[in-house]
Amino acid sequence: MSNHDLSPDLSESLRDAERRLQAAQLASNVRELTELIDDAAWFTGPDGNIYTKQDDLDAHRTGHQVLSRVDEEELRVLATSDLGVTWFLGVLEGVVGGQPMVARMRYTRTWIRGESGDWKIIAAHAAFLADGGDTDVKVDPVSA
Repeated sequence: MSNHDLSPDLSESLRDAERRLQAAQLASNVRELTELIDDAAWFTGPDGNIYTKQDDLDAHRTGHQVLSRVDEEELRVLATSDLGVTWFLGVLEGVVGGQPMVARMRYTRTWIRGESGDWKIIAAHAAFLADGGDTDVKVDPVSA
C-alpha cells in the first residue's frame, strides 16, 4: 500500500482519535490533550492568531477555557498510512476568558500517524460560521 492509498481501517482509527479529542476538550483533560496533540503543532484560532500546543493546554489547565457542550453535526475523515485530515462541524458552548460563548464552528485538523500507530494533531484551523451561535465574542484558543 502506498502512502497515498486510503484505508477504511485507518479512517476509523482517525475518527476515533477525533472523538477522543472532542471528549478531552469537553473535560479539559490536559493529559489526554497532551497525547493527542504533537509537540510541534500549530493552530490557527478563529480570531486568526496562531497558537501552540502549550497555549492550548494552558487554556484548559488554567480554566481560561471551559467547554460545557461539544455537539458534532458532521465529521469527515481522510486517512492514509501516515497522514490524516478531519473536518469537524458542530456547536461549542462554554466560557472563554470569563465570557459565555456559543458558536457553530468548523475545524480542519491535520493529523500525523506515528510508528506506534497513534494519531497526533500537527496543524489545525478553526472558523466561526455565521449561521449559528454567538460569534461576536472574542475567543482565545479553542482547542486544536
